[in-house]
Amino acid sequence: SYDGVPFLMHDKTLRRTTNVEEVFPERAYEHSSMFNWTDLEKLNAGEWFLQNDPFWTAGSLSRADYLEAANQSVCKLEDMLEVIKDNTSLILNFQDLPAAHPYYSTYINITLETILASGIRQQAVMWLPDTERQLVRQVAPGFQQTSGLKLDAERLREKGIVKLNLRYTKVTNEDVRDYAVANLSVNLYTVNEPWLFSILWCAGVPSVTSDSSHVLRKVPFPIWLMPPDEYHLIWITSDLISFLVIVGVFIFQKWRLGSIRTYNPEQIMLSAAVRRSSQDVKIMKEKLIFSEINNGVETTDELSFCSENGY
Repeated sequence: SYDGVPFLMHDKTLRRTTNVEEVFPERAYEHSSMFNWTDLEKLNAGEWFLQNDPFWTAGSLSRADYLEAANQSVCKLEDMLEVIKDNTSLILNFQDLPAAHPYYSTYINITLETILASGIRQQAVMWLPDTERQLVRQVAPGFQQTSGLKLDAERLREKGIVKLNLRYTKVTNEDVRDYAVANLSVNLYTVNEPWLFSILWCAGVPSVTSDSSHVLRKVPFPIWLMPPDEYHLIWITSDLISFLVIVGVFIFQKWRLGSIRTYNPEQIMLSAAVRRSSQDVKIMKEKLIFSEINNGVETTDELSFCSENGY
C-alpha cells in the first residue's frame, strides 16, 4: 500500500473485487497500491463474490457463512501467512508499482521481511518474480526459485530454477517428462475441468492452479478417457457399418420392388371401376381398347375407323 503494508490483490485496480466506486468514486481507477491501508480497510471485498457467484457456489453457503463472506475486507499478506503457515505452500508474485509510489524501490525488501517474520517454512514459498532473485537467494536461500518462462531444462538449472509455473496450453507431455528428468517440478494454470485435470494427472504433472478446487477435490483418481487412436477406430468403424447397412437396405428394396407385377394406369383405373354403373364401365373399356390400339400403330393416320359413338 501507499504507507508500506503488503496486501493481496489480483487486479491493478480495486473496481472488480471491492466497492471502491461507492466509497471512493473519484479514485476508482487508481492503482490499488496508491491507497493507504486505512483507506483499504474501509472497502468491502466480499459482496462482489456473492453477487457474481463466479463458481456457482454461493447457494451452498449456510446463512452464517453467507454473512461472513459478504463482510470480507482486503487481506493483508501478514494475515494470509498466519492462516496457511503450518500446512500450505504458496506461489508468490508481484505487480509492478507505479514509479510515483514511495516504496517503488524497496517493496521487495518489505515483502521479504513480512514473509520471514510470519514463521512460514522457506521451502513452502515459491518465488516467481524475476526481480531481485539474487537478493532473495541471499536473504531467503530456502525459497524455491520458480520461473514463469518456458526455457530448456539446462538453462533453467543454470539460473538456479527448481520449479516452473506455466499455462497448461504451453506444455506438452514431452516437456513434462524432460523437466522431470532434470528434477524440475511443473505447476500448470488455470485448470478448472475434471477431464483436463485427469489428462494432466496422467501426464505426470505434479500440481495445478485452479479456481475450482471444490470440484477437483471430488476427483480421487483420473476419470476414464478414450485415447485418440481408439476414438478414431470406433468412429471409422461406425461409419463403415452405417454405409453397409444403407447399401443393404437399398439392394433389398430394389429386389422386393422388382418382384411386383406392374400395371398401366388404364388397367388400374378399370379395376377400380368395378363398382361403377355399366355405362361407365363400357366407356372405360372402350378407352382401354383405344389406348392399346394406339400403342400398336406408328401413326395416328391409320386410325380411320369410327363407331356410332364417335370412337
